[in-house]
Amino acid sequence: MLGRAQQGAQGAGGNGVRTELQADCYAGVWAYYASTVKQQSTGVPYLQPLSDKDIQDALSAAASVGDDRIQQQVNGRTNPETWTHGSSTQRQKWFTVGYQTGDPNKCDTFKAADLG
Repeated sequence: MLGRAQQGAQGAGGNGVRTELQADCYAGVWAYYASTVKQQSTGVPYLQPLSDKDIQDALSAAASVGDDRIQQQVNGRTNPETWTHGSSTQRQKWFTVGYQTGDPNKCDTFKAADLG
């Protein structure tokens, strides 16, 4: 996977960004199952069900590390051609896809025409 990320187009639609957005989606899938799948030994889910505030906090965290937000804070402007992780909106979108579906197959950012 990492070798694939280092090949191909760079910037906002590049493989590095697609890999990072896929990771955001997988984080959403993990959150979905961690709060619904019960541990064999106890019968209790690994996490308490996530509250709306928990989800909002996760989305805010994803947004705060978007390349657009970081570049704007540091440089006063953004340059999508230098992005390595995706925009705030993209990162929120892909976490949400994973969390709402719980389906890792929906996380294929390499086939997605629209990253968000």
